[in-house]
Amino acid sequence: MSVKIRLQRHGKKGKPFYWVVAADARSKRDGKYLEKIGTYNPNTNPATIDLNIDSAVKWLHNGAQPTDTARAILSYKGALLKHHLDGGIRKGALTQEQADAKLATWLEEKTGTVDAKKEGLTKAQSDVKAKAFKAEQDVNAKRLAAAAQAEADAIAAATPAVEEETAEVEAEEAPAAEENNETTEA
Repeated sequence: MSVKIRLQRHGKKGKPFYWVVAADARSKRDGKYLEKIGTYNPNTNPATIDLNIDSAVKWLHNGAQPTDTARAILSYKGALLKHHLDGGIRKGALTQEQADAKLATWLEEKTGTVDAKKEGLTKAQSDVKAKAFKAEQDVNAKRLAAAAQAEADAIAAATPAVEEETAEVEAEEAPAAEENNETTEA
């Protein structure tokens, strides 16, 4: 029986979520499996991978062949490196402490690069939000200035008409007042 380390698809349409499993090569893609090794979520950025490295290395030692995508995931998480270092230990080229130290330094470097990518993504996202906020403030300022200008124009247009009406009313009231004065004197 040949064993494959492969992905088993779960999740809804358009939102895949995978289990990394060790399964018989003859079984269906989403069918029976021997052991669930981890999960892989490609919907996040960067992709979320949760992998039991020791279990994956155990299956690799027993001859399991990973598929291309599973090989990339195992390599990304360090399972293939640990398998390679275990081979060096069996041959006597390395001690367990040396292999553990090499794996730990590699994992630290990998964690650093992943964290740097996450920071870069959050910084880029915050820059985009800041630019959008600034653009929105500019648009709001222009809108307020245009509204104030329109209001000032409306007041200016209404003011001369009111002044003319006031002048006409005063002109009509003045002769009437003079007539009243003349009648009271007589």
